[in-house]
Amino acid sequence: MRRRALLAGVAMAAAALGGCGFQLRGAQTLPIDTLFLALPVNSALGAEITRVVRSSTNAVVVTDRKQAQAIFELLGESREREVLSINAQGRAREYQLRLRSTFRVIDPSGIELIAPTTLTARRDIAFNESELLAKESEEALLYRDMQSDLVRQMVTRLQGIRFDAAPG
Repeated sequence: MRRRALLAGVAMAAAALGGCGFQLRGAQTLPIDTLFLALPVNSALGAEITRVVRSSTNAVVVTDRKQAQAIFELLGESREREVLSINAQGRAREYQLRLRSTFRVIDPSGIELIAPTTLTARRDIAFNESELLAKESEEALLYRDMQSDLVRQMVTRLQGIRFDAAPG
């Protein structure tokens, strides 16, 4: 009897989620089959892009530039921290962290498939001097979270590649 009630509850929850338009993020279909990442070997960004492309798209990350239909180039990345508020003693109480990444995608002959694009992620963080080590760890976690967000946006932008629209 309990099992039936549990199954009925799960079925009702699934129907409610389906009715509101919720669906799990599925695999993305990219217009390319092979992608080369022109990034440093030990790049954390490169490792994350590779993981996302392999796990959620039809494309394969290749290690040879000549085998790739598209080449992803990271043109720049910067981390910024801006004071948002200060306390009565003039010390920072809250910061805004920013992560900016600029990239482009070209084909093997050098034609731009995606023009240089800058993506920015922002997070606010409260600061307390008595919790310095914890706040440093929190800041590192926020930067990793922002990097994950930007990688997902970059991979989504890869869906917009149009070979027929490339000049040539």
